[in-house]
Amino acid sequence: MKIRTETGSDITEIEKLTYRAFENHPHHVPGTKPTEHLIINKLRAESALTLSLVMEDEAEIVGHIAFSPVNINGKFVNWYGLGPVSVMPEHQSKGIGGALILDGLAQLKALGAEGVVLLGEPEYYGRFGFKAQPTLTLDGVPAEYFLALSLKSDIPSGEVTYHPAFFEV
Repeated sequence: MKIRTETGSDITEIEKLTYRAFENHPHHVPGTKPTEHLIINKLRAESALTLSLVMEDEAEIVGHIAFSPVNINGKFVNWYGLGPVSVMPEHQSKGIGGALILDGLAQLKALGAEGVVLLGEPEYYGRFGFKAQPTLTLDGVPAEYFLALSLKSDIPSGEVTYHPAFFEV
């Protein structure tokens, strides 16, 4: 398996993979259709997809991860949001998501990123160093599920806002 940056020819496959990965997701309202693939497309269309990586085996793309800029207190301070991260259902629990997260974090650090935030399961993301931070908040989200990881500096304080693509689908 190989991790690489997405190319234009990957877009349709990323859409299908992301849709399948989030279909019937336990955190979605039962019966709702996934929108994560639409978020990625909107981020891409608005040049707000800072890093988009795929993992492929010899036959297909089996995983994808996206990182986009976030604002803290209304300003971009070189922090990014991780997500969505998607793995084909038949390939889940094989370390693909973790490999994408580690590779993505390393690439962001090399780009000079200060840190990364995400909305997710503390138990899973804690293994990568993400923790709830009382100084960072995301409106309407329980603090224990809004996690941060500093890559270079101290954890800032303030209200985090994601790109509008996360709310327009």
